[in-house]
Amino acid sequence: MQAPRFWFRSRSWQAALLAPLGALYALGTARRISRGQPRKLAVPVICVGNINAGGTGKTPTVISLVQKLIELGHTPVVVSRGYGGALHGPVQVGPQNHTAADVGDEPLLLAAFCTVVVSKSRLAGAHMADQLGASVVLFDDGFQDPSVHKDLSFVVVDAKRGFGNGRCLPAGPLREPVQTGLARADALITIGSETEQENFATTVSIPRYQATLEPLPTGMDWGGTRVLAFAGIGHPEKFFNTLKHLGAEIIHAEALADHQPLTQALMTRLSADAKRHNARLVTTEKDAVRLPRSFRQEVLTLPVRLQFANESALMAQLDKLKP
Repeated sequence: MQAPRFWFRSRSWQAALLAPLGALYALGTARRISRGQPRKLAVPVICVGNINAGGTGKTPTVISLVQKLIELGHTPVVVSRGYGGALHGPVQVGPQNHTAADVGDEPLLLAAFCTVVVSKSRLAGAHMADQLGASVVLFDDGFQDPSVHKDLSFVVVDAKRGFGNGRCLPAGPLREPVQTGLARADALITIGSETEQENFATTVSIPRYQATLEPLPTGMDWGGTRVLAFAGIGHPEKFFNTLKHLGAEIIHAEALADHQPLTQALMTRLSADAKRHNARLVTTEKDAVRLPRSFRQEVLTLPVRLQFANESALMAQLDKLKP
């Protein structure tokens, strides 16, 4: 579902009308968090979450943190609720044994970088991660989950969209008020271009790490390549813009819903359109794990990675979590 436009306007009659419901939502979140009894684990827990509903860049952030933790000598294990997957878990994700329908697309992607556990109960998932030899548990989402004590919490936000109109669902995009959420966070990660970072309006008293999503060199020359691009992520336009900046000629950009199933019928249509225009199909890493097997050799993938402007400060904060 696309976010309503009024969520990102400073004033709108829709937001004003829904404000009482937003206040009730915020109250419900605060009450649930305050009544929680967080369990302290034997190993440190890092949470990569958000205050906004929807995609903010958590998955590439988790990938980046996993790589940095490994550099520091850690054995990270990611715990995810496996959005879109049928398994309740806790279960260790096996790319050879599981599909996106089983465990969700993000856990399948993350499993290429480290051990991943899917569990609808984050506490049960964290216990399994500990049993699997984790020296640090990394939660993909779960900032508002009070069941487990977090030793380090990162809030991730899209620098361009920021926190929208500052209102809670359904009047705005927030799960809780900004200052309430940031008061529990240890750092804020803002993802966007240099201009978007400069225009990011929120003032914070916690460390802020600025990052950009950059395409990973693959040896592919995108210049002049005719492509039919499709993406089912939080903000598909970011993926399409990256392709344009690389010089690709996009003959059609198909924006799908976040986590939308890539059915045989959908892929057959896209494949036929691409062949008719003498173009190549291209998608994101997260979408690629949802492809039907018969199309995996037909679709190009453009991987992206986070690049931090102040990486040394981030590494210093992570280094405090000794293996």
